[in-house]
Amino acid sequence: MDIRTDYPFGLIEEENIWVPLPDGTRLAGRLWRPDGAGKVPLILEYLPYRKRDGTRARDEGMHRYLARHGYACLRLDIRGTGDSEGILTDEYSAQELSDGVAAIAWLAAQDWCDGQVAMYGISWGGFNGLQIAALRPPALRTVITVGSTDDRYATDIHWVGGCLSKDNFDWSSTMFAMQDLPPDPAIVGGAWRAMWAARREANAPWILRWLQHQSRDAYWRHGSVCEDFSKITIPVYAVSGWADNYSEAVPRLLAGLSGPRLGLIGPWAHSFPHSVTVEPAIGWLQEVLRWCDHWLKGRDTGIMDEPMLRVWMQDHVPPRTCYHARPGRWVAEDIWPSPRIRPQRMALGANGLLGGAGAGTASICSPLWVGLTAGEVGRYGDAAEWATDQREDDGGSLVFVTAPLAAPLEILGAPQLTLRFASDKPFALVSVRVNDVAPGGASTRVAIGHLNLCHRHGHGTPQPLVPGQVETAVVDLDDIAHSFPAGHRIAVSISTVYWPIVWPSPELATLTVHLGDSALTLPVRPPRPEDAALRAFDPPEAAEADAQHDLPPDPVAALIRRTVTRDLLSGESVVDFPRWTYATAMPAIGQTHRGTGLARYRITGDDPLSARCETRYTVQIERPDGLFTHESEGALSCDATHFIVTMRLRITENGAEVFARDWQERIPRDHI
Repeated sequence: MDIRTDYPFGLIEEENIWVPLPDGTRLAGRLWRPDGAGKVPLILEYLPYRKRDGTRARDEGMHRYLARHGYACLRLDIRGTGDSEGILTDEYSAQELSDGVAAIAWLAAQDWCDGQVAMYGISWGGFNGLQIAALRPPALRTVITVGSTDDRYATDIHWVGGCLSKDNFDWSSTMFAMQDLPPDPAIVGGAWRAMWAARREANAPWILRWLQHQSRDAYWRHGSVCEDFSKITIPVYAVSGWADNYSEAVPRLLAGLSGPRLGLIGPWAHSFPHSVTVEPAIGWLQEVLRWCDHWLKGRDTGIMDEPMLRVWMQDHVPPRTCYHARPGRWVAEDIWPSPRIRPQRMALGANGLLGGAGAGTASICSPLWVGLTAGEVGRYGDAAEWATDQREDDGGSLVFVTAPLAAPLEILGAPQLTLRFASDKPFALVSVRVNDVAPGGASTRVAIGHLNLCHRHGHGTPQPLVPGQVETAVVDLDDIAHSFPAGHRIAVSISTVYWPIVWPSPELATLTVHLGDSALTLPVRPPRPEDAALRAFDPPEAAEADAQHDLPPDPVAALIRRTVTRDLLSGESVVDFPRWTYATAMPAIGQTHRGTGLARYRITGDDPLSARCETRYTVQIERPDGLFTHESEGALSCDATHFIVTMRLRITENGAEVFARDWQERIPRDHI
């Protein structure tokens, strides 16, 4: 990435400003403004991840760049996080959103702002940008949302197809650790200790709330803008990557919104498109300027003359656990849904032929090791996060494969599997993968979807299955753009287990699939000659950030890697997912931060009730006034009727314990 040094404007930086709220609470923000530009629009990023230290270098590279091109930029800590006052007890609360509305009104009235505000952010900041847009604050003129979702139940880290996602508990443990870190006395003064104590007392594992809502109820509908897309009338630029967990939200937003909108999906993981682990990166900050110049400054940048949806059409790659680049090309559709996309139905036929004829049935009861080659749900693109060769998981799955393709076939959109089936148990799930099978047999996963079959009539109305009764369910897979080469085969794999990505049903279920009536539908995209003339993206640029120094990691932490181990005597399988391993010195603020985190998933033999997730987190801030450490260990397990959550917390200051608490809770399983 190029570090830009020449700009239209100089820079004014304010390490902290206070944004007052109607109830007297103050939010802490870091502000960058262009020197000599007069009143300008504001780009607001609103996050819980500690602007003083947690996202410091990242913020500087982006917001300095945008500010020196003529925008005020504010990185605002959500209530109860970082240096902001108050308490945070959950994500996307009504309080958080109303605070955002009030903050926008106050900021728009400042003498350096021209009264216009854009919300910009990735993940949490992308979520609340859309959510606040639905509340229609008058000064909010546009939203740029990256790696976010319109549907908190269907597409987030909590539930996938009505199944309990592996990320639900370990994300709870992550936020639990972050919420126990103290504010900085250099910003908040002597109040920091009372603020820290109040946060410790209020902090509890968020999983306890999330598990109270196992179907798509009012809790998840809150903040899900898909409930009423018409509430968002301002322009929206929606962006994600195929390796991210949130890519399918982009087509849904384009289809659901009616105002001005664009969508962009690259090969990236959960990152801004200029700073990626999966190339090709693009000049994303230049795109942000083109968008904001058009909507906030009335300049003709040409951005709205371009196709509505632009995506990276991925070529086939051999299965590997890590990719630093994905070959392919940019393609586009003028509108979405595109009338050019043609659904191609491929029946599940006799003798395992996809697209073949034949009636009859086929049965599957998958062993609990199916899913061990799954990789991550979708994160940051490193640490062995991709699915490896699918032939291992296919050994415990029902697999249907086409004949070798006579010509290349490209898809863009969400594959679907219509499943005509019967179950021998009242609770069951199905996992479906579409794979690209090379002539030598290597199988690369292309798209994946899951469905809790108790949710076959909707995620808000779970119903147990009647053993032996024939039912129909539709499994939606993730959106994808993929080019299958000539000579390759397309496979669909069906399993009743996908551990640890989704929590297993209480008993191993056998599904009997009715052939012919069950079929895979692929969204086939015909060639578009105009793709060759698409405007090329600029090379990625950013501003210089203050120096930070990576320190040698803790020797034990350095050994944490993504691994799968199997005990051949006990039958136990263990999957380790590293979460944090960092040690960073920040000379500009005189602090050093260290952290390690691990999520470990265990399951044994053929017993789904042995499923267990364990988390272990340590986070530490060293600054002139002391050394502050959070240590926690947690576990999620189950029996046939309940989930069981345990958590142990210890917080120290200069090595002395200042706070400790334990939790042990049983929460009933609700058709899971």
